[in-house]
Amino acid sequence: MIIPVFEYPVTVLPSDIDEMEHANNVCYVRWMQEAAIGHSTYNGWTTERYIEAKWAWVARRHTIDYLQPAYLGDKLLVRTWVAMYKLVQSRRKYQFWKKSENMAENIMVASAETHWAFLSTETLRPIKIPQEVASCFTPLGDDPTEYLHQAVQNATTWTTRNFRIQE
Repeated sequence: MIIPVFEYPVTVLPSDIDEMEHANNVCYVRWMQEAAIGHSTYNGWTTERYIEAKWAWVARRHTIDYLQPAYLGDKLLVRTWVAMYKLVQSRRKYQFWKKSENMAENIMVASAETHWAFLSTETLRPIKIPQEVASCFTPLGDDPTEYLHQAVQNATTWTTRNFRIQE
């Protein structure tokens, strides 16, 4: 089953903490990559399948807006989806969520996006995204809220592991 929005759980580990005693900026890029690979794998495009096809996604640009710090032991939920794709490129969005101290609400700690280029690993040149890849991802634009709302109301459309961070 293809899912348009993928949720990837992360726990902030001691190795993620910097001298400011919060998650280092580099960790967010790693979590973005892990979430993107997880989403692609879930939808049928594993790393091995890309290698066999001699195709790859390469990051052209990452943008991250940090809204709240994440601290040691925080349990984050990285929500990711494809916002758009055309010809040889794609834009993927991410939201990083954690529970408030009283566990009553989810707080967005960061939002981000990556601009990806699709290329042939034989020529290392951009190529048009094949239909067999594109059909595994539903572009949702910049905000998946409306899609998630519809999915909750029509639970037979698709399910995801979490709509909220588990305690």
